[in-house]
Amino acid sequence: MNFGWIYGTGYEALIIGISAVIIAQVLKFFVHLIWKRKVDLRLFTTTGGMPSSHSAGVIGLSTTVGLICGFSSIEFAMAFGYALVVMYDAAGVRRAAGKQAACLNKIIMDIYKQELKEAGGRLKELLGHTPMQVLAGAVFGVIYSYYMHILFATFVK
Repeated sequence: MNFGWIYGTGYEALIIGISAVIIAQVLKFFVHLIWKRKVDLRLFTTTGGMPSSHSAGVIGLSTTVGLICGFSSIEFAMAFGYALVVMYDAAGVRRAAGKQAACLNKIIMDIYKQELKEAGGRLKELLGHTPMQVLAGAVFGVIYSYYMHILFATFVK
């Protein structure tokens, strides 16, 4: 099958960005399995954890845009700016919201004891990422983007 039509197009950037997210989610499952020695299938669909799939996706996308359009292009500048906002949000705002949820869950448990459903249920605590998780996702995104760009180039020949 010839995938040469993808190389150097917006399709390449889109495919690499989306597949980086999916692969990072799968990696997250295996990292958790190795570190915690527990199977947690929810990791395939939840936010938070190592590596950041958000970072992998946006950096994979922006790196691919840079490889196609040039790292001094306006397209790369826009994609990279978008990536910085997403990564800042993942490590900053969403992480703070997760910490607040943990505090609120403790308060709710202390007040309502066994009647947690009365208070609306447990709040989700794993929302954001540590800076190391964001960095790991970004590094994965760059490496994956370069690898896939080279792989797509082989189909052109």
